[in-house]
Amino acid sequence: QVQLVESGGGLVQAGGSLRLSCAASGRTFSSYTMGWFRQAPGKEREFVGVISWSGTWTSYADYVKGRFTISRDNAKNTVYLQLSTLKPEDTAVYFCAAGGSYSRDSRGYVYWGQGTQVTVSS
Repeated sequence: QVQLVESGGGLVQAGGSLRLSCAASGRTFSSYTMGWFRQAPGKEREFVGVISWSGTWTSYADYVKGRFTISRDNAKNTVYLQLSTLKPEDTAVYFCAAGGSYSRDSRGYVYWGQGTQVTVSS
C-alpha cells in the first residue's frame, strides 16, 4: 500500500512558478512509476507527466512540455512537479499517482493522492 499526499498548490499570477510535492508512505515507493494528472472544473482528468521509478526517464503532455518538470527523490519518498511559465488554463487540481506502467491513462495507476489546487490569475 502507498499513501500519497500532495502539497504546494496555491494562487499565482500568470508567468509565475510553483513547485508541487507528493509525499509517499510505504517502503515500496521507489518501485513505482509516478504520474501527475490535473482536473479543471467541468473537465475530465488529464495527463500531465510521468517519471520512471529510477527518475531517469520522464514524459510530458504536449501542453506542458518545456514548462513543467517532474523529478523524484526516492530517499525522501517524494516526487515533485515544477510548474513554470504558468498560464490561466493551467488552473486545476493537481494529483499525483503511483502505478506500475508508463501510462498516460489514469487507469494505469493504482494509488492516488487527494490533490492540490493550483490557480493561475491573468
